[in-house]
Amino acid sequence: MLSARPVPAEHARMLEVLAQFRVVFKSVRRHYRDVELRSHITGALLWALAEVAGRPGARVGELARALAVHQSTASNLVRRLAARGLVERQRRGRDQRAVQLFPTRKGLRVLEGAPRPLIGVLQQALADLPPASLRDLHIHLARLVRAMRFRAPQARTMLISEME
Repeated sequence: MLSARPVPAEHARMLEVLAQFRVVFKSVRRHYRDVELRSHITGALLWALAEVAGRPGARVGELARALAVHQSTASNLVRRLAARGLVERQRRGRDQRAVQLFPTRKGLRVLEGAPRPLIGVLQQALADLPPASLRDLHIHLARLVRAMRFRAPQARTMLISEME
């Protein structure tokens, strides 16, 4: 059974909202494409590298919290960054069990030449919203997600740049 078609004004508003989503998605894709062309790393790696550079000595768990991803996702990002020589893992201080993360000179050079914002255009735009607007957006998007009846727990910890 087809759902009832909204009245013309509601239908027009729905189409406007869809157009806004397209602008958001295209902007995000364009930014990450630019990141890869100019930095030769993915947007997710760039964001993780920027977080490591902004918090030298942080641990993987702290990086995971900063990126709002699962610790295993953060570990994979660190492994990929280390393989490219962009970060190094070191054991410093009294607790030699704890691995701390530091950007390398090469990693800092990548950050210098990378397109801004380093965290991504969507993340930066959300961070720049007034708190009340961000709260309202959160409420309305939660309603949208519920209305879509889509349950993907892994999506809560995925990086935007890694979504298709």
